[in-house]
Amino acid sequence: MFKEFSLSTRSRTEFISIDHFLEEVVRSSGVQNGVCYIFVPHTTAAVTINENADPNVVRDILAKTEELIPANDRYRHMEGNADAHIKASFLGASEVVFIRDGRLMLGTWQSVFFCEFDGPRSRRVWIQVLKNE
Repeated sequence: MFKEFSLSTRSRTEFISIDHFLEEVVRSSGVQNGVCYIFVPHTTAAVTINENADPNVVRDILAKTEELIPANDRYRHMEGNADAHIKASFLGASEVVFIRDGRLMLGTWQSVFFCEFDGPRSRRVWIQVLKNE
C-alpha cells in the first residue's frame, strides 16, 4: 500500500513528528506484520528517528546542525539554501520501521520526524507499507 501526505512547515528549520500519519497508514493498510518505508522527496528536507519525550533533544539536534553547518558560509550554491541541502544529506531522505501486530515497532521514546531545513514550505511524505509473506 502506497500513500502520500502533505504537510506545511512554519519556520526555516523544524522537526515535526509524523507518527500519527504513519500509524493511520499502517492501520488502514490492514498489514499485521511487515515493513513501513518512509521517503521524503525533497533535497532540503529529511526524515529521522529520535526521541520525542524531551523536546530539548530536537532543540539540541537543530542547534548542533546549525553550529556545524551554518546558514551563512562560503557556499557556492547561489540560492541561499546550501546549508539546507547539506543538513538534509546528513540526515537522509528515508527511514524503515518494522510492523508487528499492526503497529509500528518504535522504541519507547522514539518518533519519526519530518525535518525541515528550508521552510516554510509545503512538503510531501511518501509511505509504502509491505506485508511479510
